[in-house]
Amino acid sequence: MIVRNRRTASLLAVGAVATLVSALTPATASSASEASAAKDPLWQYTQQKPRWQRCDAGSPATYRCATLKVPLDYSDPGGKKTDIAISRLTAGSAEERRGVLLLNPGGPGGPGLNLPVDPELNLPEEVRKRYDLIGFDPRGVGQSSPVSCGLTDDEQNFERPYRAGTFAADVEWARTVADKCRAKGGDTLRHLTTRNTARDMDVIRAVLGEKKISYLGFSYGTYLGAVYTQMFPRRTDRFVLDSATDPARIWRGMFQEMAEGTEAAFTRWSEWTAERHTTYNLGDSPAEVRKTFWDLVAQADRKPIDADGKPLTGDGIRAEHATFFHVQAAAEWVARLKKAAEGKKPAPSGTPERTPGPVPPAFARDVPPDNEAASAWAVLCADTRTWPRDPEQYRRDAIRDKARYPLYGDFASNIKPCAFWKEGSEPGTTVNNKVGALILQNEWDPGTPLAGGQGMHRALRGSRMVTVAGGEGHIVHGSNSCADKSLTAYLTTGRLPAEDLTCRAPQASWADAPGTPPRHDRPLGRGLGPRLDRPGGVDSP
Repeated sequence: MIVRNRRTASLLAVGAVATLVSALTPATASSASEASAAKDPLWQYTQQKPRWQRCDAGSPATYRCATLKVPLDYSDPGGKKTDIAISRLTAGSAEERRGVLLLNPGGPGGPGLNLPVDPELNLPEEVRKRYDLIGFDPRGVGQSSPVSCGLTDDEQNFERPYRAGTFAADVEWARTVADKCRAKGGDTLRHLTTRNTARDMDVIRAVLGEKKISYLGFSYGTYLGAVYTQMFPRRTDRFVLDSATDPARIWRGMFQEMAEGTEAAFTRWSEWTAERHTTYNLGDSPAEVRKTFWDLVAQADRKPIDADGKPLTGDGIRAEHATFFHVQAAAEWVARLKKAAEGKKPAPSGTPERTPGPVPPAFARDVPPDNEAASAWAVLCADTRTWPRDPEQYRRDAIRDKARYPLYGDFASNIKPCAFWKEGSEPGTTVNNKVGALILQNEWDPGTPLAGGQGMHRALRGSRMVTVAGGEGHIVHGSNSCADKSLTAYLTTGRLPAEDLTCRAPQASWADAPGTPPRHDRPLGRGLGPRLDRPGGVDSP
């Protein structure tokens, strides 16, 4: 363990010992190192000295980057190594500093190196002055030895509805992705797991000289945080899990949970829209609204509907399932589709330009264009050993779930590359502990539905849950002042709420451009799988 930087009287004794050690002969020092390595196989990693450097010229001088080495396979620490890129934005107050707050944006496959200076993070000053904010790209992602499978744009598109006539092609797609990843990624991919990323986090903790870490994770990052609490409960300080996954349903069950949540959101939307028939002209009863929508889907299957310069088939309309978690945005979007289907020219959507993210660090290496998809499939497929191997199982499940959840059920249950993936390096993690954590959850979250947050709450028996009733969108932080107040109080005082809380979303909380997911679907959380947090699949940047 590296001693923390704060100077105390006890460090005088440590300094004296260090002086004595430096006087030892090289052979004796080498023997000491060998003895340490024998006692702790990870000694060579936990005792690294980061070479901090300015991340880029436009960032604050207190924002620094470094690269660490970790074992690719933790069961063989002396074997192949891989890089982990980390960043640090130092705490605003040396006197009030508590420790480090590790950050993860979601994914899997989401880079987090720039999170400390990402304007979307927007942590309150009370938090920033108490913690060094630590960003990192998980193994295989971004600047951390990025992996690639050499996938084309079409091969990265996982939004594949079930149809009897295309199922054979879908099976071939899944097999091709798995084969290309195996050929290009080799043995590396089976070690790109959540458990190993949690171990990497613990190496980061040790390198930074901390006895414990605090953590803020979004979307997939909630599962990563939960796995860390299971593996390293005594090194867990204050953990905030925003928009949580159900650890008992990792990973295929999480796709299917989205389909279940989408049907509930679609029902809510049809009721909301029927009450506003004079505004949207989609039907004056929920049944009429649903009929209008499904008539549009059927018409688009016959001839694609072009509302915004993007012709949509019926399956293309269904693929926009996440839009229905935002009642106003969905009503405006479907109204535009209806006008286009009637041959009327819809008004311009007014879709805003996306704000570019932070500039990559100056030392950044080139990242393969399919890195997000390749690293995502590696985690999704290698994390567990529960993916069916028989393509016919996927066919049966897709047919069943299309009937149960017509909007998205077959997309969720259709075949994935994991059917042909090489088994991961170890079984998955059962999360079941009493470690304290704060879970934040919107009631209407398309990427990690409410049921997922409730499942996480059951698994982390020491947790408290803050639910935003009526809250729409993926990621709570920054969208609800009541929930943000709980986050700030917990990170600054360490006190969880005495009981689970319900916050209220303001009326008409979302008023984005038609068909455009509100901004809290777009910032930090990457959803589950390759770009699964936003409508449009791989078309979203």
